Amino acid sequence: MCGRTSCHLPKDVLARACTYRDRQGRQRLPEWKDPDKYCPSYNKSPQSSSPVLLSRLHFEKDADSSERIIAPMRWGLVPSWFKESDPSKLKFNTSNCRSDTIMEKRSFKVPLGKGRRCVVLADGFYEWQRCQVNSQRQPYFIYFPQAKTEKSGSVGAVDGPEHWEKVWDNWRLLTMAGIFDCWESPEGGDLLYSYTIITVDSCKSLNDIHPRMPAILDGEEEVSKWLDFGEVSTQEALKLIHPTENITFHPVSCVVNNTRNNTPECLAPLNLLVKKELKASGSSQKMMQWLATKSPKKEEPKTPPKAESDVPQWSSQFLQKSPLPTKRGGAGLLERWLKQEKEEEPEAKRPHNQ
Repeated sequence: MCGRTSCHLPKDVLARACTYRDRQGRQRLPEWKDPDKYCPSYNKSPQSSSPVLLSRLHFEKDADSSERIIAPMRWGLVPSWFKESDPSKLKFNTSNCRSDTIMEKRSFKVPLGKGRRCVVLADGFYEWQRCQVNSQRQPYFIYFPQAKTEKSGSVGAVDGPEHWEKVWDNWRLLTMAGIFDCWESPEGGDLLYSYTIITVDSCKSLNDIHPRMPAILDGEEEVSKWLDFGEVSTQEALKLIHPTENITFHPVSCVVNNTRNNTPECLAPLNLLVKKELKASGSSQKMMQWLATKSPKKEEPKTPPKAESDVPQWSSQFLQKSPLPTKRGGAGLLERWLKQEKEEEPEAKRPHNQ
């Protein structure tokens, strides 16, 4: 399932991260619709507003269906046929839509048949792993592996807050397949656009955290086909709905458990969080200070190529131990950096392990 996301980038940076080519091959930026309704947040939950990509043809009758719009929409689909005047009175949960029953439920089948396909944008999403021994749950932040770019530099460049500003400037957004609908209150007023996120069985690397995951569209070709309802039929589009292994994750603080908490700490790697009983290294302290006080620079990013990873690459070595065997991946960039930094420190200055 998918019940919590992060989408904190400013709207101009978000639009640049969604650069695409139209049917004529021209590079374009999607146009914002109702940009004032976009509220960046590190901790978005159902019934909040999140940005989605969709075809311009949904709003303009003669538009090219390959052209795109970014629009904030309510998370939790309100069917167009809903008769109550208050959408919160909907008696069933529509924040997620299972791929295996999508054609059986009227709430999803009808808008899908009308071509109301969208792409939900996020930095990543959160999921909780239930401990086998007790009732405690460990949250994880899950996102696309990030490709090395000219701005992000080499491994040796991971030395402070400046690097992290460049990382966010070049962040590859998570693109999740969704369905939207348009509802009008019986009492009149503005139209309400809302969406649901399609879910599938989890990939192998995430299965120990949760058995379900969002249907992720991996790459521009998949995003384009999903959005272009004018050229791509429903049957063809549904072939894109399947699990992907192109995903990475790291554990995060339980601060994210409370939806009122909206700080960078929600998605910061757990083992980098500064704790009172530990003396963190100078570089780690600077990085956490930046995460707590700064916002990403609004610089023009370059489209990250699909290349070797060069920013945090966490994987299942961080999963809680359980009776089931877990797959252990290689150490990520930050882990290697912290290890190197630790080896270079004098023995007396090294923090004690928990």
